[in-house]
Amino acid sequence: MKENTVFFGVKMVFNQQKALAVKEQKIDTNEPDAAKKITEAFSRFFCSVLGNNDSIILLCIGTDRSTGDCLGPLVGTKLIQAGIPCITVMGNLEEPVHAKNLKCVLKKIDNKYSNPLIIAVDACLGKLDHVGYVTIGLGPLKPGAGVKKDLPPVGKIYLTGIVNIGGFMEYLVLQNTRLSRVMKMADTMAQALIDFFKNFKGPVSK
Repeated sequence: MKENTVFFGVKMVFNQQKALAVKEQKIDTNEPDAAKKITEAFSRFFCSVLGNNDSIILLCIGTDRSTGDCLGPLVGTKLIQAGIPCITVMGNLEEPVHAKNLKCVLKKIDNKYSNPLIIAVDACLGKLDHVGYVTIGLGPLKPGAGVKKDLPPVGKIYLTGIVNIGGFMEYLVLQNTRLSRVMKMADTMAQALIDFFKNFKGPVSK
């Protein structure tokens, strides 16, 4: 199915079936044009799921008590500072959304919004050759899966940053992740989302 979509002020024909055929894309944040590539990939997934939503929520998951797991709150803080009116950001360094309060936050969203489009942002662990990559994908994110936590799936789109290697002693690995890497990834992810939503013509979140 093709439909017209306005993005960056330009009308383009968007092939929804083609976008849905690709469920996930990884981008290396060490590439010089990483933010642009993330924006482009995110726009394809976003346009494929956007419907009659009353709000757009960026749910940035993680905690400031762990170096590796602070990626989500860092991105959330940067998005709030950018002051984008068409999105609502939940989860930042001051008020993080994490394992202990996630269910409560999701209940608040359910009570306040009738049909929100939730975009989940989180850190994760992965293969050594993928550390520093951002994964953009369709479908819900399963927070805490890398550290064996049973949490509810969230979102219709997710962005995850692979901050370190997984497979053993996950909590210790997250605690000992280099802050410089996490900061660089957060800068790139936030810039990509800011570039997209500052040019997005859509509903203003309440």
